[in-house]
Amino acid sequence: MGPNRHKKMVSLENAAHNSAKRVARGKRRNRYRSLCRVLQAQRRERLKIGIIRRRYTPYGGAEVFLTRFIDELVRQGHSVEIFSTGWPSSKGVTLHSITQFGPAFLRPLIFAFFAERAVKKAAPDVVISLERTACQEIFRAGDGVHKEWLQKKKKASGIFKRALIALSPLHWTILHLEKRLFASPALKTVVANSLMVKKDIIRHYGLPEKKICVIYNGISRTHALEGAEFNKARRHVRNALKAGDNETLILFVGSGFERKGLLYLIRAIAILCSGGKAVKLLVVGKGNIRRYVNEARRLNIADHVIFNGPTTDVRQFYAGADIFCLPSIYEPFSNACLEAFAHGLAVITTNANGASEIINAGVDGAVIQNPEDHKAVAEAIKPFLETARREKAAESAKNTALKYPIEDTVNGFLKLIGACKEKKDGKIP
Repeated sequence: MGPNRHKKMVSLENAAHNSAKRVARGKRRNRYRSLCRVLQAQRRERLKIGIIRRRYTPYGGAEVFLTRFIDELVRQGHSVEIFSTGWPSSKGVTLHSITQFGPAFLRPLIFAFFAERAVKKAAPDVVISLERTACQEIFRAGDGVHKEWLQKKKKASGIFKRALIALSPLHWTILHLEKRLFASPALKTVVANSLMVKKDIIRHYGLPEKKICVIYNGISRTHALEGAEFNKARRHVRNALKAGDNETLILFVGSGFERKGLLYLIRAIAILCSGGKAVKLLVVGKGNIRRYVNEARRLNIADHVIFNGPTTDVRQFYAGADIFCLPSIYEPFSNACLEAFAHGLAVITTNANGASEIINAGVDGAVIQNPEDHKAVAEAIKPFLETARREKAAESAKNTALKYPIEDTVNGFLKLIGACKEKKDGKIP
């Protein structure tokens, strides 16, 4: 090979090497620019999100959802402004305190008036309300439709109580606010936490179907007790309640005993006890227990019904229980059902509970058609009194809970928030 040819080849190799270096530098530069664009987009997407919730109840289902939701929003870098009469202090959350006063039947109306003024002054990027206000772009119908609840309540009540319901000024106030809410020009999207609630809104208020989306409640994957922690809690609860290994502990969780069907469950427990079944009912929640204690005594099952009262952490009771039962008259979507699933409990509820939509009937639970039929409640419980059946249900129940992570719930809301923000800014029609 001649010297000139050799030099030419070396020159070509150097040129190729230099070209490769330039390409590599170009790729690094492009990656850096892409990263900068992503970071800039993330900074632009960090929003000031206003959330309206009248009051905070540490053991309320809506508050459980909202706390998880806010934690995830803050974790993703958004700032949250709460408009409420009171809220626990939390990093990344600003409270706009709304004064509460006036007679009980006017308080929802007074709250709505002052909350709407405070929202206007604070000017969040997007407003989400869990109350019947008229200033929000997104309304989460977590409490369901009051008009539907009243219809179901009247149906389950005697003539005297139906008259009281019809004459109640509080119900008049709530119905006025509900009608005003769905007619509000500010409202862009309604989030129902079940298909049942979506249908109720359309039926009672004629809202277009395209304006309502369903986003089920979610739960953190780390919420449930597991392993040694689960076993320890189970032993503690069962020892404290004197629940033997041969006894089936049925759990009821919720405040608002009438709406959640506690009376019908107590009557179902009486049927099971009279049939020789070794069962106990544990009631966890806030409410006046006198009527229910008296009913248990009347049915001679007072020793089989235990009232624990409300608690901020129900997980130990899920661990101690064998079955979860909530024969609700009206329940938009019970968080407690999702929590019970996460702990491996079979869930028995009614078709008036939005959470019934995620139950694999006959596998990890049962759905009752009529909550007032306490015999049907007892029959739904019976198959799950068998240990083998509960063990089979436990795996399915946990898998069901895994399908509804809180991250999916939050991301669903974030998509709606982004769309509302773009409409507000005029970027989309």
